[in-house]
Amino acid sequence: MPKLNSSLRRALTVSCGLTALASAMAAAPAAFAQDTKVGEIIITAQKRSENLQDVPVSVAAIGGEKLQSTFAAGEDILALSAKAPGLYAESSNGRAAPRFYIRGLGNADFDLAASQPVSIIQDEVVLENVVLKSSPIYDLEQVEVLRGPQGTLFGRNTTAGIVKFDTVKPTEEMKGRATATYGSYNTFTFDGGVGGALVEGKVAARASVLFQHRDDWIDNTFTKKDNALGGFNEKAGRLQVLFTPTEKLSALFNLHARDLDGTAAVFRANVLTKGSNKLNGNYDRDKVAYDNTANNPQKYKGYGASANIQYDFDGAKLTSITAYENTHGSSLGDIDGGNPTGPGFIPFQSNTRDGIKNLFQWTQEVRLASDTDGPLNWQVGGFYFDTKYDIRTDPFFIPATTLRQKNKSWALFGQASYAVNDQLTLTGGLRYTDDDKDMNVVSGNAAPSVSVSDSKVTWDLSAFYKIDEDVSVYAKVASGFRGPSIQGRDIAFGSPASAAKSETIMSYELGLKSELFDRRVRLNGAVFAYTIDDPQFSAVGGGSNSNRLINAKKGEAYGLELDSEFVVTSNFVVTAGYSYAHTKIKDSALAVAPCAACTVTDQLTAGGLALVNGNPFPNAPKYTFDVTARYSYPIASGELFAYTDWKVQGYTNIFLYQSKEFYTKGDFEGGLKLGYANKEAGWEVAAFARNITNESNIKGAIDFNNLTAFVNEPRVVGVSIDAHF
Repeated sequence: MPKLNSSLRRALTVSCGLTALASAMAAAPAAFAQDTKVGEIIITAQKRSENLQDVPVSVAAIGGEKLQSTFAAGEDILALSAKAPGLYAESSNGRAAPRFYIRGLGNADFDLAASQPVSIIQDEVVLENVVLKSSPIYDLEQVEVLRGPQGTLFGRNTTAGIVKFDTVKPTEEMKGRATATYGSYNTFTFDGGVGGALVEGKVAARASVLFQHRDDWIDNTFTKKDNALGGFNEKAGRLQVLFTPTEKLSALFNLHARDLDGTAAVFRANVLTKGSNKLNGNYDRDKVAYDNTANNPQKYKGYGASANIQYDFDGAKLTSITAYENTHGSSLGDIDGGNPTGPGFIPFQSNTRDGIKNLFQWTQEVRLASDTDGPLNWQVGGFYFDTKYDIRTDPFFIPATTLRQKNKSWALFGQASYAVNDQLTLTGGLRYTDDDKDMNVVSGNAAPSVSVSDSKVTWDLSAFYKIDEDVSVYAKVASGFRGPSIQGRDIAFGSPASAAKSETIMSYELGLKSELFDRRVRLNGAVFAYTIDDPQFSAVGGGSNSNRLINAKKGEAYGLELDSEFVVTSNFVVTAGYSYAHTKIKDSALAVAPCAACTVTDQLTAGGLALVNGNPFPNAPKYTFDVTARYSYPIASGELFAYTDWKVQGYTNIFLYQSKEFYTKGDFEGGLKLGYANKEAGWEVAAFARNITNESNIKGAIDFNNLTAFVNEPRVVGVSIDAHF
């Protein structure tokens, strides 16, 4: 791990100070409602409920206080970045189109038609388009991060893994929860849900809502308008109704909608000095100088519905999941990040509006799974996917262009596990997938239609061995593929579309699952290595401001991840996670257009292109480290508590090429919460701070015609109230 800078040392000193304080107070009376053992974590990584410790998959589960604290200041889904080992996320589209990376593998494509190798699944429904991936998360039970290819059970476009969200479901018992926060910049959030039986034993329902607001807080010094941008309003709601007319039949219906009105990514011109990756004097978190008087507005609306119907046969369960999603909206960006007079030199201005309309997604999954206590467990099924949408790109200096993309896919899959004896379980799976995509111009610049298609067989095989009751090891080999992709955004700027053929991955993994010291410590880990043939990359930016899909010949990576939880005392719990990923592009001939204003360190061709062979994958952190600590002290009928969480990110190259400017190294953020909780009554009040040291971390860059970057969220200090009933 690289040498820590002074700011990071100070930040970790705060965290370590809290840990030392908790240790010194460990002799205090035990909390009235806590245990000295790690709790059982139930996951559905294999589409059935299982103990995390019994699954031959590298999985991190995020829930409880860690999840609640992460979103206290109105953060969106990007706040999960580095909250689980191996998981990274960023976006140049604000809150509307996140990009995810697992084990270093992702896609830096900023277009709204981009495909990604990390799949987002909510309540067993895949959210394929990047806008759908930004669906707000609220009234959640748990987040699961499945690392490595998941091609057998979850299909194409899961070569890196899956981020899986499970919401709180209706129950017969009347239950509710609500969290409200208020903080800096007039930031307000409310996340809650309530439900129970409508007809005893037959019908139950749960309603959930989300409100997030922040005032505009960034001044536009060019237009002389204070508080011109930076704010947002996010509203979302969900209604779930569960019918159980018989003991064998259940039907869960889900209706949901979201409404986002806010600011797109805030690009900042020339905040890097040539030859350095450090923010310079042009950077002021509270100010920009846009000649774009609209101030980067972003608006999206969407809705959807699903039906999860299950029927129990004798020894097997039939599940049908039907889902529909619809969304539309747009974002406007001041791409150069400034105006004709600066800050710094800007060769020419560039504003662009990108939007998506008429998007629909229809999915249908049917599966039959065994439901017995015997040594053999199996499931078989089929999946159908259909989507269509229009994307409009408006460069303003020429007429807008609208493209229509269509994608249909279907698959058949099966998986079986067999317990050879009490210690050894073997699991194998197979999936056949067919994938077709088409793109044509609806209006604007003329260009030929593009069609791509492919079909693949993916598989996995694992062995899980219980050394004893508390320690298990596993080995897994898995394949996967990302379907062929089309990128047509350049048509709006007078260039042809680009396409990439399927990428395929072969992954090898050895893992450990353990609960030690009388279950006071959970320590899980995995080492992995994978090879990708024809990895899909996006050559973004450069002096032409293009966005081209390309295939490298090969990509290779290896690394490890560790997840741990330590119950030091019944009052003091620590979690820690670490990941390391060494990624490398393997293509001696691959060359891409570099930046127009930076210092490229790669070898250049005679035509000025950068040769990227041997470079790390874009946005692949060399390492991530996260830690949380919670200490409680019983008082009256409740407890005083302190909770802190920190994350650190190692060297991360932003683009395919390497330069002296466009990378980050040693970035970190921390949070703190201090409060009083009455667990018996089910409520707590607290003061909190997110990004407590107010770090300015570069999250991405625009390498068009100057040294533009965008940064993380500012420090927010506030109060929170949480209640469960």
